[in-house]
Amino acid sequence: MPKLHDYDQVPGCTMYATLNLISGKWKGMILYHLMKGTMRFNALKRELGDCSQRLPIKQLRELEADGLVERTVYAVVPPRVDYSITEEGRSLEPILLDLRGWGEGWLRRRGLTARDDQTAPTLRP
Repeated sequence: MPKLHDYDQVPGCTMYATLNLISGKWKGMILYHLMKGTMRFNALKRELGDCSQRLPIKQLRELEADGLVERTVYAVVPPRVDYSITEEGRSLEPILLDLRGWGEGWLRRRGLTARDDQTAPTLRP
């Protein structure tokens, strides 16, 4: 029996479905950083900053189950696992960049400074 998601309970509510897919403390940040390219878990965790190991793993699994992130396991010793954004996940790129831009403006309007992000992803041509 397939697992039901929260948005399965509210058919036709596109906003609920969208927010449910990217909600979570780290999901948006995970997708944002994977826009730069394929990353191993430890590199991704370093980008996220101060967080436990358990929560990003849980959210990566949810993103993978929703088809937004792809997990590739290599049969080598030690085991190697890479995470990358799928084409479906990449379709969120303009939305995530708009959210980032809005956040920068929000911080600026309050006299706060954003962390300088030299490796911010840009939209593909």
